Amino acid sequence: MAQNRPLWSLIYIWRYALLVVHVTKEESEVVATLDKLAPLRSRRRRPPKPITRWLSQEAIDAKRLRRQLERKWKRSGSESDRLSYRRSCRRANKLINVSRQQYFSDKLASATDCVGRWRVVKTLLHSDRSPSCRSDNENISLCGTFSKFFTDKITSLKRAVATDTAALGTPCPPDNQHNGKIFDDLGPVTPNEVRKVLASIPAKSSPLDFVPTSLIKQCDSVFAEIIARLANISFTCGTFPSKYRFSLVTPLLKKPNLNSDDPANFRPISNLNNISKILERLFLNRFQTHVCQCSNFSPVQSAYRRNYSTETALLHTLDKVYTSADQGKPTLLVSLDFSAAFDTIDHSILLNRLNKSFGISGSALAWIESYLSERYQSVRAGQASSPRTLCHTGVPQGSVLGPLLFSCYISPISSLASSFGVNSQQYADDTQLYIALTASDLAAELSRLSSCLSTLQNWFCHNGLALNSSKSESILFGTRQRLHSFPTVSSPTISGSTIQISDSIKILGVTLDNHLTLKKHTQSLCRNIHFHTRALRHIRPALTDSMAATVAASVVQSRLDYANALLYGTPASNIHKLQCAQNSLSRVVLPHHPGSASSRLTHLHWLSVHRRIQYKIALLTYKSLSTNQPPYLRNLLHIYQPLRCLRSASQNLLSIPFCTTNFGKRSFSFSSPTIWNELPVAIRESNTLDTFKRRLKTHLTSLTTRSV
Repeated sequence: MAQNRPLWSLIYIWRYALLVVHVTKEESEVVATLDKLAPLRSRRRRPPKPITRWLSQEAIDAKRLRRQLERKWKRSGSESDRLSYRRSCRRANKLINVSRQQYFSDKLASATDCVGRWRVVKTLLHSDRSPSCRSDNENISLCGTFSKFFTDKITSLKRAVATDTAALGTPCPPDNQHNGKIFDDLGPVTPNEVRKVLASIPAKSSPLDFVPTSLIKQCDSVFAEIIARLANISFTCGTFPSKYRFSLVTPLLKKPNLNSDDPANFRPISNLNNISKILERLFLNRFQTHVCQCSNFSPVQSAYRRNYSTETALLHTLDKVYTSADQGKPTLLVSLDFSAAFDTIDHSILLNRLNKSFGISGSALAWIESYLSERYQSVRAGQASSPRTLCHTGVPQGSVLGPLLFSCYISPISSLASSFGVNSQQYADDTQLYIALTASDLAAELSRLSSCLSTLQNWFCHNGLALNSSKSESILFGTRQRLHSFPTVSSPTISGSTIQISDSIKILGVTLDNHLTLKKHTQSLCRNIHFHTRALRHIRPALTDSMAATVAASVVQSRLDYANALLYGTPASNIHKLQCAQNSLSRVVLPHHPGSASSRLTHLHWLSVHRRIQYKIALLTYKSLSTNQPPYLRNLLHIYQPLRCLRSASQNLLSIPFCTTNFGKRSFSFSSPTIWNELPVAIRESNTLDTFKRRLKTHLTSLTTRSV
């Protein structure tokens, strides 16, 4: 094996092995020797023109010949030279188009997953704006500006929170105590486990990497043993390597249309050493199961959990809204926004909560404490970077372990809300509180919501979280008739600020209006789809039919599928607009297809918008029934139990709740069993998810063909 591996690979492995075993003096001597034998060299390359990235050598030669013949023809002016030049033009243009098509095809083929395919397609359709070239002095100044802004922002937020906490003068509600199994043993790491982790990570490297990630993945059999040894030493000692507690911060613009000259429009994303992220993933494999099964973990937290998503969170929230509206009760929802939530986590409070509320102790707790302590960061722009600054609070954004630690930190929010009879839904730091209102008891229900918000504000202050009341929103959901006759609802107040009730609100990428017509969401979605469709039309001549279908599915169809389960029962005008957008896309993908729009969809194996909604709801139902995840959706589904012995008892049917209004029938608890019970028995009794998806799509396609 060693003889087949290139010499440079062995040098990197040897060098990294010495680093892992912490050989100090010998390491420096060996590295110095290696630098003499295989020194690192740098060179400056002239940036290529955009077209040269996809031209083949044959196309380059054809362009050169075309230019030569053009000059010859201009000198001689003869007809034969002109004809030769025109022939070379046709040949060069053909080779250029072939090169471009081959380039696009290779790029798409190199993307092995949906995320990678999306990045490739985004680059092909909408090339990223090249950053303006700055001098070294400008980059150094920019790094210093961002570093100072990020540090001062956290300092000012912490100072403001401390002032508010002192002004409140009320004690913080205590955390719920853990009464289950204690988690204090991390268990050994095997090379086989490391190989699985290496196979799952992308082959991209960080500037902090000592060894390229591609080399680690290529030589996984060797590096797996080294990393497993490092992980076992780290877990046993309860110490995270200090070399990996440094991160390079990349300022990321929050929205494309924001002013890039204002540091407030950027969020700090940490770029970590890849070995650090592998160690975090190995720890997460042991830590996540215990935490998520703990009774104190928020049951309505939908971020960073398998079988949970933004769509399941929205379905659960709107199910409560539709059910309450069916009973004649509007729903008042308050969406809370935090300032720099990940960066303001107090380490001592987090460690105490992990110990008292989640039963984390021993070497596991010591490892987390070591992971959080003495972390440094530096802002990087181009080849310049700012001086290192110590991170006193927060978890690094861009890390593997940070999101779950943050979820543990804010878990008490759901239990505090439920103690006041207020429903809640969380997706990372996006928190929604909502309560059903009745005209006869309106004052008492608003008082409960106000008390809940006041208690939560007290909890936020004592836990160092800064609530951004200016970006928090509220909305009153209900039918048009009910809201017209309902008494005036006063706007909720939190942190001394009134949160005005608006007509629409955007939650997790979906714009919800107060009557839940989803008209604004549909209009925004159609504009987005048409924009990408026009971009695809520009490069369509350079793509084959299969490539064009892949690009369309990655960019446009994925947008049609996002949270489309919410569109069940929406006005037919919304479905018609989305269907027109899909038909327009199919004409771009198959411009020469002679049939109708429905025949193009059939040829592309695309389901119509209406069938895609049914497909999504049936798929979520199957997942909920087979995995019992997420529990907040599974609890809405009930197996049909007839009052007497019937054949339907063995057909895996669901009970359909009684609804008095069409508005209430849009809830997941009604739409899910309605669509599920209409499926053939063979589909409902599928043994695997892949089998279910294949049978379901075939069934829905046949229904579409029959209706046409």
